[in-house]
Amino acid sequence: MSVTLGIDIGTSGTKTLAIDERGTILASATAEYPCDHPRPGWSEQHPDLWWDAAVETIGRVLASGKVRPEDVAGIGLSGQMHGSVFLDEAGAVIRPALLWNDQRTAEECREIEDKAGGREALIRMVANPALTGFTAPKLLWVRRHEPHHWERVRQVLLPKDYVRYRLTGTYATEVSDASGTLMLDVANRRWSRELLEKLRIDPALLPPCYESPEVSGRVSDLGAKATGLRPGTPVVGGGGDQPAGAIGNGIVRQGVVSATMGTSGVVFAHADQLGFDPLGRLQRGCHAVPGAWHVMGVVLAAGGSFQWFRNELGKAEIALARQRGEDPYFLLTAEAALAGPGAEGLFFLPYLTGERTPHFDPDAKGAWIGLTVRHGRPHLIRSLLEGATFAMRDSLELIREMGVAIEQVRVSGGGARNPLWRQIQADIYGSDVHMTNSTEGPAFGVALLAQVGTGGFSSVPEACDATIRVVDSTPLDPKVKPFYDRAYAVYRQLYLDLRKSFRTIGALVHEG
Repeated sequence: MSVTLGIDIGTSGTKTLAIDERGTILASATAEYPCDHPRPGWSEQHPDLWWDAAVETIGRVLASGKVRPEDVAGIGLSGQMHGSVFLDEAGAVIRPALLWNDQRTAEECREIEDKAGGREALIRMVANPALTGFTAPKLLWVRRHEPHHWERVRQVLLPKDYVRYRLTGTYATEVSDASGTLMLDVANRRWSRELLEKLRIDPALLPPCYESPEVSGRVSDLGAKATGLRPGTPVVGGGGDQPAGAIGNGIVRQGVVSATMGTSGVVFAHADQLGFDPLGRLQRGCHAVPGAWHVMGVVLAAGGSFQWFRNELGKAEIALARQRGEDPYFLLTAEAALAGPGAEGLFFLPYLTGERTPHFDPDAKGAWIGLTVRHGRPHLIRSLLEGATFAMRDSLELIREMGVAIEQVRVSGGGARNPLWRQIQADIYGSDVHMTNSTEGPAFGVALLAQVGTGGFSSVPEACDATIRVVDSTPLDPKVKPFYDRAYAVYRQLYLDLRKSFRTIGALVHEG
């Protein structure tokens, strides 16, 4: 039996699972950890949290009785994209990692575009504009604001690649995750020496870059001692969480698009050609399928908005769910079902951590708009679910506008597990939505990549065809769709009306 592990280093927790060559999940385990926000708009985590969670979850999978260390043929790694791990000469962490949703680097983004010769020139080099969440501006921020740290930096890694380093002793990354650093020549699938030179970033700070199914290292004696795995077990390149999640959803051909409602929300489409958009309205990168690319739009706080509501305004539901052994999100969505489509004129803007697609605005703020004395908790929750989904539709509309075919929308993440939210997505997207038998997203995707990299399948599409199929569909309601089309136009206008006010509010926060 050929067993592979998939390890996903997420923002709120790490998941490890084991699958066999048929894609059957044999065991899985999850460990959670906190995220720090030392100032408004800042987001950090210490990399040791990820390693500790990886060690714990690997140990629990091996202790399940269903997987033995000698059965594990290979390991795939996935993780939150864009984060920055700074290591010194001894390989020790210098400071907490700046995460994908950290918004402190607006000034550095402007600097990057200036040094590149303008936005269009930058996009021609690395396929994307400079966005605050990306890795390159984080390097410039540390260099400018923390020179005492910067002078010690000898290696920069992405989150999953730090776990690879602890597991194998090897510095490595792969093209899908590297695409989100703003330092990869995406068209040629290698580091952009042209941009690195303009930014005065030493290429030696960056690790070798592999294709996603390619073996990038092997479990070291130290990694084996910490985890219980066998020394020498192959570790493939893996993928950033979104390309890996797309593999786990079978998004390996044009026409099939995924809409993943996790902490962030991502609309992801496979592309056989990279293409070029001088405005950089969607992120473009290397897919985890060798020789292919992707386009994607990102909502920074889609499911994250619902998580915020649960944590701050749903404490009673959390306590009740704990007593009943239920999911508090299902209690909250049951409340939302009491309010009809449109929540009686209440809109929610899900910009709790700024916004990426389509606004690229670190100053954007979350808001409820249209509140009246008629509104109660059901309307608040319903409008939040709708607002996050409207934000996802922004990306779908851009993909359609750019001529990328959308023949099928596959939904996943927390927003796909609830029937009400699935229906809201179908009606707002204007398309039936589909669920696959694969519900484990990035962890499953990189376990499949490990199957390919260790000889279980000859290609990534072959692995997906053999293991992934549509098992459920939610049709759009033709009576509700026209209403949501009108409401979506209002939603889009609200950001435009408030954009200047968001900037003013941000200035006030910094003054305070």
